[in-house]
Amino acid sequence: MSFQIARGLFLLDFIDHHAILGVPVDAEIKDIRKRYLKIARRLHPDSASSETEAIRQQASDFLSKLVNPAWEKLSQERDRSEYMIVLKLKGQQAVHQQGELVLGTLAKQLSTSTNPDHFYLTSLKDLAERQYEQLDQTLELTAQLSELNLVYLMRKEAKGELQTGEKKASRPSSSPRQTPEPAPPAPPPRESSDGQYYRRAEGFIAKNNFAQAILELREGLQADPNSSRCHSLMGMIYLKQNQGTMAKIHFNKALQLNPQDTMAHEGIQRLEQAQKPTNKTTGSPTKTGASKETSGKKPDDKAGGGLFGLFGGKKK
Repeated sequence: MSFQIARGLFLLDFIDHHAILGVPVDAEIKDIRKRYLKIARRLHPDSASSETEAIRQQASDFLSKLVNPAWEKLSQERDRSEYMIVLKLKGQQAVHQQGELVLGTLAKQLSTSTNPDHFYLTSLKDLAERQYEQLDQTLELTAQLSELNLVYLMRKEAKGELQTGEKKASRPSSSPRQTPEPAPPAPPPRESSDGQYYRRAEGFIAKNNFAQAILELREGLQADPNSSRCHSLMGMIYLKQNQGTMAKIHFNKALQLNPQDTMAHEGIQRLEQAQKPTNKTTGSPTKTGASKETSGKKPDDKAGGGLFGLFGGKKK
């Protein structure tokens, strides 16, 4: 069975897949898929089991020769992008040929409507709901849908509002005292690949769960091996646990990745300060008056300020 539709965009040597599926020309892919599934269920042989053989055959032809090819074209990103570019060109072509076009009642009303977006969507929805219910009316309703698509494209193209592949909000109608709507807020910046692990590690540090914090930071380094902040924070944890060698490895790696990493710089300074009481280069006492490590305290336990505020030192 061949299907002849000689109205709307079909007149411009173009297969109007949007009209076949009964969706707006700027419909998003999720809405196109939802509509396709609804039509496919309606035309499936199981749904037409109570119909005559002729109607079942007609439903099968519509599904295989119209609906499925339309979905295949619009569901593939590359094909859809190319299709939308051609669709835009057809809208431009129609603007130049509008004096030659013969339109039905709904399309004529759309061409003069003061609110074309609303008229287009409501009219299209009404036609689409009936499009595949009575199969003897399917081609006529598809032709009317294509006429609506054609006129809508012409009106959008004339105003420079036609978009290829994405929806654009309709412009509000002008009024004497109308003030422009404020611009929508800018979207939040995308979090870096190591961000979620770093934040979780900070949370575990606040609970003195250093082992879990290290695990999170290792995950962060797998996500972003060049994350200097993960290395520097891991160095701080090892320094807190009096594992100077491991701390130094991570501080040096952080500075190698980012020479301006302030946490790594402070960690190196604290390592050097922690090592001073055990140096035997001079016999003079340190400024604290202690020449030997007799207190039993870890060297970094004395630090409560600076970056060690992350570790929540005990308050006296």
